[in-house]
Amino acid sequence: MPEEPIDGVDVGWEVARAANLANWEDRVPLHVEAYATEALVTDAAHLSDVARADLASLAPYLPGGTVEGLDLCHLQCHIGTDTLSFAKAGARVVGVDFSTSALAAARALAERLEVEAEWVETDVLDARAGVDRELGAGRLFDVVYTSIGTIGWLHDLDRWAAQIEALLKRGGIFYIRDGHPALNSLDEDAEGLSIKYRYFGDGRALQWDDEGTYAGDGHVEHTRTYEWPHPISEVVTVLLRHGLTLLALDEGRTLPWQFSPRMVATEDGDYSWPGDESALVPCTFTIIARRD
Repeated sequence: MPEEPIDGVDVGWEVARAANLANWEDRVPLHVEAYATEALVTDAAHLSDVARADLASLAPYLPGGTVEGLDLCHLQCHIGTDTLSFAKAGARVVGVDFSTSALAAARALAERLEVEAEWVETDVLDARAGVDRELGAGRLFDVVYTSIGTIGWLHDLDRWAAQIEALLKRGGIFYIRDGHPALNSLDEDAEGLSIKYRYFGDGRALQWDDEGTYAGDGHVEHTRTYEWPHPISEVVTVLLRHGLTLLALDEGRTLPWQFSPRMVATEDGDYSWPGDESALVPCTFTIIARRD
């Protein structure tokens, strides 16, 4: 059983980053087994559920309604299932992640798919410098993409937004879908909808000790992780501060993973709160913005 999380922890970024990296390295073999990678290989038309949903949301804001022929940079790409789904949809893709093992798994999957992709190992908060170092200076992208379960791992969203601005071409589109901070404030084990954690951030972290992971039944050796709450107002504000124009803000009622044991599976494989509760609290938010 996971230990009770500790809120309001003062922890330095380097310490927190190292703990989170060790945890994510442990997750890689579990997620390679749990994610539907075989379907990507055996079915030429198959895309990950996350990428398929995000492509539908992105389409109205893309030339011709497709990523075909566009340069796309996927931040926090993990083992590359979504990145390579965009490649299968016709994009020229670059995946960015801080995990050596995750990118090794992504490269192996790309080889099995016979799909071209480039990978950059760096912190997302140093993405611009990492892309310059690995791929050459000045590479810019039509789409910068991130989804899902991403920015809660970051302590400094202003620096994150600066990377997005620096990676985007003029007129390029930024897309994020992530767990809603209102959802993240709830007690996942309560019998009803009950607030337990902070909605607003103040620089302090939420410390977890949990040997499980959101996918698969295995256990991780490095159980400690740190996350930071970021309200919607903060996410929007940092993007505006760095010169992006907000095009769309949506809030969703379903989630690609089972946040709480009380959540019920939907027909498309996502999860929602049961009955009328699905109208009481958002599960995700989606932001689409443009660099003018």
